[in-house]
Amino acid sequence: MGAQVIYTKVKHRIFKIIQPHNGGGAASTVFDWFIIVLIIINVFLVILDTFSGFSETVINIFRYAEIISVVIFTIEYVLRVWTASFLYPDISGVRARLRYCVSFMAIVDLMAILPFYVPFIIPIDLRVLRIMRLLRLLRLLKVNRYTNALSTIGRVIKRKSTQLISSMLVLFILMVMASVIMYNIENEAQPDVFRNAFSGLWWSITTISTVGYGDIYPVTALGKVLSATIALLGIGLVAIPTGIISAGFIEDANERKVEGEKEQKQFCPYCGKKLE
Repeated sequence: MGAQVIYTKVKHRIFKIIQPHNGGGAASTVFDWFIIVLIIINVFLVILDTFSGFSETVINIFRYAEIISVVIFTIEYVLRVWTASFLYPDISGVRARLRYCVSFMAIVDLMAILPFYVPFIIPIDLRVLRIMRLLRLLRLLKVNRYTNALSTIGRVIKRKSTQLISSMLVLFILMVMASVIMYNIENEAQPDVFRNAFSGLWWSITTISTVGYGDIYPVTALGKVLSATIALLGIGLVAIPTGIISAGFIEDANERKVEGEKEQKQFCPYCGKKLE
């Protein structure tokens, strides 16, 4: 019985440490910053991996840093799965672990370390391995656990999804119509440039988004008039999703402020104790 109590206490203490903003004290703060610094180092390693000309010593340092990082991230992942029963106390241990394993952050954690282990289990082509190594960039998403930035963006997009889909649908309709019309106008004058409607679609995307690469453009008078009209319409239509998202951020900030004020009212301003 004593061993079981000690086991539970140790497990709960580890849970408190590895869960950000969960009252784990100084140990939790140190752990959070350690993981954040390690993530930043890994991002730099991914960037430096694109350069050539390093000495064998530097390459070995990169390799050892990668191994150490993967080991630490693996231990972190295992500990999070192991302590998942405290994260979901309303369900059994096994179900809690399964529920955690299919959560977004758990998948990110797994995909961040998986490319390192796959070659040891399954022999794969070197080109595939290079592509899989790009998954190391997912380690950057691990920072989301320690900041509300990505969570806020996710909430805003989810809340405004209907309006965003409607505005994107209008943009899509405009691009398709413009591409077909421009093809019919410019095909005779530029058969090699506007070969089909898809060529016109590429032109409409770059025009509406105001990017304008200049690789495809109209030469006829009617085509230029249409291009100018589409460009002006694009400025207004592209601004619509921006306005929707901006309004969503303001609403979310106001809600967080109201919730913070409600929580503050639950505590006595003099003694700091929670009011009943």
